[in-house]
Amino acid sequence: MIIIPTINLTMAATIAVLYAVGFYLLLSRSLMRVLIGVVVLGHASNLLLQLAGGPPARPPIIGTDPAAMADPLPQALALTAIVITFALTTFLLALGYRSFVLVGHDEVQDDVEDRRIGGQKADPVALESADDDPPDDSDDPSSDRIASTDDDVEAAATGERERP
Repeated sequence: MIIIPTINLTMAATIAVLYAVGFYLLLSRSLMRVLIGVVVLGHASNLLLQLAGGPPARPPIIGTDPAAMADPLPQALALTAIVITFALTTFLLALGYRSFVLVGHDEVQDDVEDRRIGGQKADPVALESADDDPPDDSDDPSSDRIASTDDDVEAAATGERERP
């Protein structure tokens, strides 16, 4: 007798809701919500793997008919997913605790420099001209500033900094 596995629609809908809630929480700014999102995603992954394993209560590799056996691979993958979720949970707990101790809250702040660079608009004419000919260091006024900064770094590293 060949058993054709069917997917339980209720279980598939539950897994879809768990994935949606997990990703929603993962995109939050609060580290505790991110932690809960990772845990919910781990549970959704475990349920998906168990659903893919076939109907329960069948022996994994006992018997002569391969169609009557349960697939042991999803069970092994579910155990691996449990371990990975536990490790990630402990790491995020430590990260959230460290953030709370240092800052007083667990909300991730915006990176001001990243927002400043993202707000700048690129000049398409300057980009085209930069591709045509290589830049000449003698015409670039910022090359003096970069050179002096490099000299300052080298002087600081060797201890030859000028004293005021």
